[in-house]
Amino acid sequence: MNDSVKTSLKRILVGKVISAKMNKTVTVLVEHRVKHPIYGKYVVRSKKYHAHDQANMYNEGDLVEIQENRPISKTKAWTVSNLVGGVSVT
Repeated sequence: MNDSVKTSLKRILVGKVISAKMNKTVTVLVEHRVKHPIYGKYVVRSKKYHAHDQANMYNEGDLVEIQENRPISKTKAWTVSNLVGGVSVT
């Protein structure tokens, strides 16, 4: 078997940048829909992640893809991998 093709075991999430005020860090809000166990209604759950942005190129409102990484600081263990949608000015 050929092992030349490697798959990444790191998690990938898509979310919206809600804050870009820190240096080389953006705050990304990731929302997902979960079915309520009793009522059956779909509820939106959200979580905020701090993600590393080396070039400070992402702005508030951008839809970005973040990838799990080794811990960079106390609260930052994700890296922005690419822009999915939005208007990013470099």
